[in-house]
Amino acid sequence: MNSGRTVFAQLIYFLLKYEFDKLVEKYNGNYKAQQSSCWDQLLIMCFAQLTYRESLRDTAACLKAMSAKLYHSGIRSKGARSTIAYWNETRDWKIFAELAGVLIPKARSLYLNDNEFLKDIDGLVYALDSTTVDLCLNLFPWARFGKNKGVVKAHTLLDLRGSLPTWIEITDGKTHDVNALDNLPIEPGAYYVMDRGYVDYARLSRID
Repeated sequence: MNSGRTVFAQLIYFLLKYEFDKLVEKYNGNYKAQQSSCWDQLLIMCFAQLTYRESLRDTAACLKAMSAKLYHSGIRSKGARSTIAYWNETRDWKIFAELAGVLIPKARSLYLNDNEFLKDIDGLVYALDSTTVDLCLNLFPWARFGKNKGVVKAHTLLDLRGSLPTWIEITDGKTHDVNALDNLPIEPGAYYVMDRGYVDYARLSRID
């Protein structure tokens, strides 16, 4: 019988709980929370992402099936669907966004020398692209895209050393990709790879 930590518990070790706790305190994230902390919310959403859950109902069902292992994985909440939905609706998203802002630079530092496929290029290389995220119009009426569809776009800049996101901008689905160039952070000497959707010579000239 394995007496060590679960794989999930080993993964969440790298989430820097002390940094997260400071953010929770900054935004008063655990206000009126007795047995359902922001930490539980973070772990459950990480669990949903890593196990490819497709909905809150799917996540809750999976957690229930693994209820005997949750405590050893670091999850103290039972993860009921209504509870997860309430967390996501009421808690400040900035807690989790700023945690990503802390983790990404630390992850990038691990790949400083991971440039084997870019050894002939003197400088950082980034890839820019967007992806659409379908949303339910009943829950997100502001994201209307067409008659019966809800969509947002996530414009993402990846550092190709480790394929780590360094910048993300969320817009409505009708925003053209080229508009992301207006807010794109530019580093001198870096290379930016993008497709034809970003061809706008005035913007590209300004970046140059």
